[in-house]
Amino acid sequence: MALTESTMMPLGTRAPDFELPDTVTGDTLSLQQLKGEKGTLILFICNHCPYVMHEEKQLIDIARTYAAKGVRTVAISSNDVAQYPEDAPDKMKALMEDWGRPFAAYLYDESQAVAKAYQAACTPDIYLFDADLFCVYRGRLDDSMPKNNIPLTGRDLREALDNLLANRPINPDQIPSMGCNIKWKEG
Repeated sequence: MALTESTMMPLGTRAPDFELPDTVTGDTLSLQQLKGEKGTLILFICNHCPYVMHEEKQLIDIARTYAAKGVRTVAISSNDVAQYPEDAPDKMKALMEDWGRPFAAYLYDESQAVAKAYQAACTPDIYLFDADLFCVYRGRLDDSMPKNNIPLTGRDLREALDNLLANRPINPDQIPSMGCNIKWKEG
């Protein structure tokens, strides 16, 4: 698993539309159906990534805390399940059940077109969009990583979320997320 940085979609980019199957409900859902009243947090994650597993508790807490404030969290997995069967939709559904279904949806991007549209590169890759679906934050959760012994707080993302909700400027100096590379299909 190669340590990979986010490619950092330009701030102000409008969230690319999508329609993807939700692995929990089986419904096909669009960005318009899932967006939050005050903001939308999109997480590219997968089941097996140690970086995602490291951030699990913060991702769940952030999703729940900010859902009550009008920000919906949507998770998407774009990994090639032929190479990584632990990331298959049935296992994605099981993971969300284990996590207590904290997200509005856990979507499967089988074609990988959505990951490409968002310029996603790693798991987790984190994007925050305002109420009009313009990118206001893309970067790391905080400075904690597996084995660096820095406490996990979600500070960087929480600061962006709090500033969005308070209509304060969000610092444009954002640090890329880092994690496992998205497992692209061959060919």
